[in-house]
Amino acid sequence: MAAGGWTYAALAQEVEIDPKSVERWVNLGRTPRRATALQAAKALGEDVHALWPALRQARPARAISPELVALYDQRADIPVSTFTDLLAQARERIDILVYAAVFLHEAYPRLNELLTERAAEGCTVRIAIGDADSDNVQARGKEERFGHGIESRCRLALMHYRPLAGTPGIEVRTHATTLYNSLYRADDQQLVNAHVWGVNAYAAPVWHLRRHEESGMFDTYADSFDAVWATATPVREEG
Repeated sequence: MAAGGWTYAALAQEVEIDPKSVERWVNLGRTPRRATALQAAKALGEDVHALWPALRQARPARAISPELVALYDQRADIPVSTFTDLLAQARERIDILVYAAVFLHEAYPRLNELLTERAAEGCTVRIAIGDADSDNVQARGKEERFGHGIESRCRLALMHYRPLAGTPGIEVRTHATTLYNSLYRADDQQLVNAHVWGVNAYAAPVWHLRRHEESGMFDTYADSFDAVWATATPVREEG
């Protein structure tokens, strides 16, 4: 936009949308709808997938399962806004099961505020992060060839989430389980980040699920969250 002399207003007028939408693309990393993205890319003289890689990586998957909304080759291809927008839509339940996932706080510093706001509106929030001292977390570090890196990230995640301990409607726990997938649930939608031996989670696939039927794929992962949660240790407030 800078090279072509485009302002928010000028590009918005060209593709017939609100200038605030263009501003969100630039400042918040939002991804427009495909038709709008194609118009904008044409106006800018750029490849649409170079501007918004997520449009290339997401693949409709309903032919495989009615619960499978989209597939992503790797988590790094997904804008953080996809995660935060999903959580912001929750009205009843938010469940997060990870070892660390510090990318969320790093890219979206308002995450704790967002979770607090959802809890204040009656949403139950459960967050399970890895116990840095557990054998399984340390084994994961060796598998990723990051050594103590994963342990450090788990401790950093605990620092990020600990201020939420004691907040009404929010509970934070640490778990020591083998983590086969990171889970990000908001009501009847869920992002599942697969774990692959020797590969950091950011380079592993993600599938977006929407609950369609009882005992389907969605419930399989939701039940696994509950099973880990039952073994996890509550995080206490500081002081």
